[in-house]
Amino acid sequence: MTEELSIVAENKCFGGWHKRYTHRSTALNCAMTFAVFLPPDAAEGAPVPAVYWLSGLTCTEENFMQKAGAMRVAADLGLALVAPDTSPRGDDVPDDPAGGWDFGKGAGFYVDATEAPWSRHYRMHDYVVNELPALVERHFPVTGGRAISGHSMGGHGALVCALRNPGRYVSVSAFAPIANPSAVPWGEKALGHLLGADRARWREWDASALLAEAREHLPTLIDQGDRDTFLETQLRPEVLKHAAEAAGYPVTLRMQPGYDHSYYFIATFIEDHLRHHAKALGAAG
Repeated sequence: MTEELSIVAENKCFGGWHKRYTHRSTALNCAMTFAVFLPPDAAEGAPVPAVYWLSGLTCTEENFMQKAGAMRVAADLGLALVAPDTSPRGDDVPDDPAGGWDFGKGAGFYVDATEAPWSRHYRMHDYVVNELPALVERHFPVTGGRAISGHSMGGHGALVCALRNPGRYVSVSAFAPIANPSAVPWGEKALGHLLGADRARWREWDASALLAEAREHLPTLIDQGDRDTFLETQLRPEVLKHAAEAAGYPVTLRMQPGYDHSYYFIATFIEDHLRHHAKALGAAG
């Protein structure tokens, strides 16, 4: 590695390697941390495709790698996993002026802010779609084959990244995504700060609105627990389902009885999602 990346930690796992790095982000104008899992083939230098994972509110790059149980499956399928942090960090980065947990550091919402003071740092969409993949593909044995997935706020991010960037990914999936952010409290708060008061601009970052204009139809898998306490007030998957049906977009939405919003839910179905992506990426398994 060059000095562009500084390693924080590395752990051998299922014959591959889990590693965490820091680097200076141009898009976010701050230092950022991300995690990568390299399956055995990649650890030996053979290029493999990558699945990008976007985590939810209050999370970091560590939550998914530690809790999802994804590395065993990724090792078997020959997939690299890449998990960025959920927002810019640092003393110079503005935070929620109300001191809340649902916006600001740890809650960047994967959009490119246009309003001061947020626009100086909160450009997570550009970071996830452009800067981070370029960095990963420059420094690690991964191909240009990319898929994207995420949870909650990160599920919203995954869907929007795929919908706004035709040709960038071959498949998308989400766990309990904020499916209609322009019409729920979490999204209204974040988008109001980051994009301003004009709600028409919010729709440019709302998967349920973007589906109608999608120029590319990717295989899309969504899992949602029916005991998720945020289901009715914050997530609204039924809006996304109806938008997909109207647009003829291939979304598979599975309501999972008894499951909540936690990583227990994610760990239960992560293998399905990784196999969904492996098929689209032409990976093993």
